[in-house]
Amino acid sequence: MKPPALRRLSRTGPSRRRERGVTMVLVAVALVAIIAMAALSIDVITLYLAREEAQRAADTAALAAARVISISGLTGDPNNSSLSWQAICGGSSSPATLAAIAVATQSAVGGAAVPTPSVLYSAGGNAPTADCSSLPAAFGVNPMVTVQLQRAGLPSFFSRIWGNTGNSVSATATAEAFNPSNSGHVGNQPPVAIIPVTPRCVKPWIVPNRDPLYPAQNTFGYCDQNGASSPGWCTTLVSTTDGSITRPGMSPNGVIGERFWFEPDCLHTGSSCTYRRNPPQGNYWDPSRSTWIKLPPTLQYLPGEAPGAAPVAVPSCAAGSLYEQAVGGCDQSTIYQCGVQSSSASTPNLVDLNENPGAGTSDTMNGVMCMIHEGDATDTQPDGQDTLNISSYPFQILAGTSNPLLASGLAGGTPITSSNSIVSLPIYDSNASSGAVNGSGTTPVTIVGFLQVFINSVDQWGNVDATVLNVVGCSNGTSLTPVGNPVVGSSPVPIRLITPE
Repeated sequence: MKPPALRRLSRTGPSRRRERGVTMVLVAVALVAIIAMAALSIDVITLYLAREEAQRAADTAALAAARVISISGLTGDPNNSSLSWQAICGGSSSPATLAAIAVATQSAVGGAAVPTPSVLYSAGGNAPTADCSSLPAAFGVNPMVTVQLQRAGLPSFFSRIWGNTGNSVSATATAEAFNPSNSGHVGNQPPVAIIPVTPRCVKPWIVPNRDPLYPAQNTFGYCDQNGASSPGWCTTLVSTTDGSITRPGMSPNGVIGERFWFEPDCLHTGSSCTYRRNPPQGNYWDPSRSTWIKLPPTLQYLPGEAPGAAPVAVPSCAAGSLYEQAVGGCDQSTIYQCGVQSSSASTPNLVDLNENPGAGTSDTMNGVMCMIHEGDATDTQPDGQDTLNISSYPFQILAGTSNPLLASGLAGGTPITSSNSIVSLPIYDSNASSGAVNGSGTTPVTIVGFLQVFINSVDQWGNVDATVLNVVGCSNGTSLTPVGNPVVGSSPVPIRLITPE
């Protein structure tokens, strides 16, 4: 007879043997679940990354279209009086729409190109439309562009186990360009105050609030600014009452596309500025010379105070004075306070006659030649700089033979949408009662707007040949937060991504 212990072992032995391999089955089942979860995670992450790629593509496409609108001068024609809107964003073949499509389709989502997106325009709560020319005046102040894209047929890796053979992602982005001119009365803002802007990298050329081409009442064909009693006293660029553009629209009826010389309001000798006309005006006759310094139309400018900190992005060819560096590079430290009265500004904007921007120092010539890549300032022919074709609207920027992009394969004469020749200048209140400038040293001035211009060339006297691309008025709307602080850029018509309400 077997002992009890042996009897117990013999009874349990077969049962234990039958349980052998259960662990392997459990591990196998668990592995299936783990692999399934891993597969799902991989596919979810793939979809998430594709969604981020799609959103970036939509964002950059919307900003590209808004950029085209910003530099086109469209916001300088807020009532579409020149019928210019159609030429910029009037349907699928318009430049703004084509720019958005080109940028979006160059992007890759999930390893493949994005199909042609939908590009729509809106403003003031209007329903988005593919043709902006049917929109109301609000679009001319605060144009918005929306890009919608979808990428279908994204590959699935492990989730096809459950029959899922493809996925899709979509993205939507809206960008806006904002011109503060008369924004308190037109557009999306309540009629309480003008919203100012704070562009950076503004060039230190303080220009008077005068349009040297209008009205054309003298024998030279341009307005005469030799005194308040002259019959052809030039009109303003922007209204100091409501911030609106005085002559909106395209030249010759409007200011956009006007071409004239910016001329230093200083004698052409000495390292400091001895001004010739106070306040600076336009088409000015210098009695010490037997001819015009530059034939009309001209607009006199004064040097702005040198920046408090060294400008950034300054090419080595503009390494002279801080003023010259501010012309050739980017002056980020000087904030031109649009609409802030000089008498109440804590840090007023200053005209500084310690600098002679003309032939006395050649600072303007050196800075501009370096900035726009102009090789020779002694003639009027293009010498490497980009050029602007204004024979038809929209204006076309053509790459010059010294454009740095040529190093990457771009051919000279190719149309481009960005150029170092596009700059912003502050406009100051040059009324006789408030625009007088001290005979020496610094004088606080009130900035009432900005000019965005394309520099065609500069000469050895510091005269700058430029074409007006856009105008911004700010009036005195200091009660609202300025637009532009989050976007550090040189344009007085800032662009940014927004979330529509």
